[in-house]
Amino acid sequence: MATQKRYTADFKAKVALEAIREELTTAELAKKYGVHPTMINGWKRTAIANMAQSFDAKPKAEPSLSEKEVEKLHAKIGQLVVERDFLADASRIILGTGGKKR
Repeated sequence: MATQKRYTADFKAKVALEAIREELTTAELAKKYGVHPTMINGWKRTAIANMAQSFDAKPKAEPSLSEKEVEKLHAKIGQLVVERDFLADASRIILGTGGKKR
């Protein structure tokens, strides 16, 4: 049984935009990209329906972190690095092959 092909959002947007521009017919776009025309029409409808949201949406501000939170995260990173190094060394000692199973 064949598996379904998954398309990225960027690919869908690119094809939908070309369909909206109507420089090529849906059949021509389908042949060009190897996609069924019904899928292209669906992507086009979705793009048009969600287009207004892109103008209404307020830009999301990056979450601000306090200096205390940054220090806490750096400490956690340091702890994880030490643990990783310890486990890598222990693995080499136990397995005797540089950490890889025989």
